Amino acid sequence: MKIIEAVDVSKSYRIRLGPSATTVRDLITLRLARGRTHTRRINALDSVSFSVDEGEVLGIVGNNGAGKSTLLKILSRIILPTSGEVVLRGRTGSLLEVGTGFHRELSGRENIYLNGAILGMKRSEIQERFDEIVAFAEVDEFLDTPIKHYSSGMFTRLAFSVAAHLEPEILIIDEVLAVGDLAFQRKCLRKMQDVNRHGRTILFVSHNMQAISRICRRAILLNDGKIVADGAADDVVASYLSTMLQTTNQKTWADTLSAPGDDTVRLRSVRVRNETGEVSSAFDIRRPILIELGYEVLKDCGPFSAGLELYNEEGICLFVSNDLSGEWRRVPRKAGRYISTALIPENFLAEGNFFVSATATTFEPLQIHFHERDTAGFSVSDSLEGDSARGDLAGHMHGVVRPILEWVTQMRD
Repeated sequence: MKIIEAVDVSKSYRIRLGPSATTVRDLITLRLARGRTHTRRINALDSVSFSVDEGEVLGIVGNNGAGKSTLLKILSRIILPTSGEVVLRGRTGSLLEVGTGFHRELSGRENIYLNGAILGMKRSEIQERFDEIVAFAEVDEFLDTPIKHYSSGMFTRLAFSVAAHLEPEILIIDEVLAVGDLAFQRKCLRKMQDVNRHGRTILFVSHNMQAISRICRRAILLNDGKIVADGAADDVVASYLSTMLQTTNQKTWADTLSAPGDDTVRLRSVRVRNETGEVSSAFDIRRPILIELGYEVLKDCGPFSAGLELYNEEGICLFVSNDLSGEWRRVPRKAGRYISTALIPENFLAEGNFFVSATATTFEPLQIHFHERDTAGFSVSDSLEGDSARGDLAGHMHGVVRPILEWVTQMRD
């Protein structure tokens, strides 16, 4: 059964262009010059159509300003679409930005009952789940305190707990992993999986691509208010990353003459693969990454080395690596096709987005056959299971690499 159907949903806003008034004098001036200001219509969503099956977990991804939050607000009935139709066949629980759906003057206890009433639940039904909600949120000490005094972390824990435990048929979650400590983020992921196992439908927005791939089988990609991809979550994540990084997880040159290089060797392909050999854009920090360079030697020549440079999204070169293996080092090359693969070990790179530049170099005498920048890109995320170099540390971590080093601790008398 289709539990959610959106048909040609559009949302536009009219904004005024021109100077704004900050003083009484400005206000008088603007009123006298009434004809000099004009408005422009902005389309936050543009003819968006999709449907969601009962029990499905749908991921929604896209850059900031793509229309994700606007879509969720329409699905949550917080705002109305300018045109189009949305049909929801079931009670909907939403966790959007901090503050949505809660009365800040009321206590945590009162807001639990308020949200249950909004969902159409009887007081007895809410009471059955009350203790579980409070235990999950870990706010029992502040339960009778007005939530306007809660920290953002306390508020989000309570809001998520209410949304997940009051058993709506449809659960809408927007960036719940962006707030809260590491333990809470793990609890959220596990709870969403548990909710789905009980047949509930989940719409999940996140910039954490590893979480999208882990929880969702299907995802849609929004860009400039339009759906530009709808399919298997891994495929949509790859499409999103290629759009965001302005590169893909592989690049090939079918024509030798147009391929980068000289009259000795030319680059034919660059691919990023996972440990099973599949081309991939998203990697768990605990898994190895394989960078594969395919190149063609056009004529018999002396020894040279394939290599790569890895850059982060800030343009910083993290490292340079060349194939110095004994099999080919100082060994002349015969004409033909070659593939060189570099293995980046697990628990080496930090979280983030990375770009591969491909090189081929003869060192004696020095000759650069090709040096192609940003040929492929990929993303690394931490699954938050606690067995990476992050451990139980929450929040942002500095550094461009994050290895698990061997430590020895001794107690001295």
